[in-house]
Formats: sequence, C-alpha cells, structure tokens
Amino acid sequence: MTQKAEARGTRIKDRPEFGSKPKTLTFGPETTVKDAAMAMAENRYGSVVVVDEDKKVLGIVTERDVLNKVVAKGLDASSQTLGDVMTTKVRLANENDDLIDWLRIMSNERFRRLPIVDAEGRISAVFTQGDFVSYTWPDLVFQARAMVKATAGKNFQYILIFGGIGLYALLMLLVFNSL
Repeated sequence: MTQKAEARGTRIKDRPEFGSKPKTLTFGPETTVKDAAMAMAENRYGSVVVVDEDKKVLGIVTERDVLNKVVAKGLDASSQTLGDVMTTKVRLANENDDLIDWLRIMSNERFRRLPIVDAEGRISAVFTQGDFVSYTWPDLVFQARAMVKATAGKNFQYILIFGGIGLYALLMLLVFNSL
C-alpha cells in the first residue's frame, strides 16, 4: 500500500490534517473510565487510545463504548478501567499508507476512528471520517463543476432557447399583471 500511496501522493502523513492534528489522547489500560471520560469531555475528544508503556496501541475507547459498556449497564465508571471496556480489535494505519484505501476500508467496515502509527508502531495521530471528508470535499466540488461545464457546454443552445422562453413568459406575466 505504501508505494502506491507515494506514487499517487496520497500518503496519510502528507496531508495537511496530519501535521495539524492535536495530540492524541492516550492512557494506559489501568486508567479508570471516569478519568478518561473526564479528559475526553475536557478536551472535546470522542475517543481515547489505550497504549502500553512504549505508546503502542492496545485498544481504543469511544464515547459509545462508555455509554454502552458502562453507563447502560449501570457500572461504576470509577471502578471500571479502560482495559475492561476497550475495543481490542483495532484497525491501525501506518502513516505511509494510502489515504484513499483507508477511506474505502472505513466506509465499508463502518468504523469512524483510525489510529495512525509510525514505522515503530507507536501512535502518532487518530484520523476520523471527518478528516477524510476534508480531503475528498475539494475533489467532489471540482468534479461537480467539471460536470456542469461539460453539460452546459454540450447543451448551450437548449439552455439559451429554454432560458429565452422562460424570460419571455416572465415578462408577459409582468406586463399582463400591470394592466
């Protein structure tokens, strides 16, 4: 995946969003859910990444995990640890991976947060679906403009004819309404 991404210029680490991402919120598995939830609320994060001493990803805990695995079950967030509730089957992307490939994978597998690791496997960022949208949005706008130009160019005579008829009808309505 890395060589293809480099050739296309779509490596995750080459995106402006990668360099400007705020520091990832990380905790060890022994941290209480309450402490992690308080940090998430304070920093306005939707998740925390659970890491070992070397900053390698062990799991992830999202707001949904806290809600479904602790609150909905009536458990005490001050006695539950992140290790108790974390999702351990976490998809990890390398910062040299292709952005488009991961966008497709996230969409197909329906997950919203993608931890990004460096060459040593240490957490370096978390990309969300919103980060990927910010990448694809300018391309979609460009494609829409190109389609409008192509369509309008091919059908320009029809646009003029129907536009003229519409303008004539509007003028006739104004003239008859003023009489």
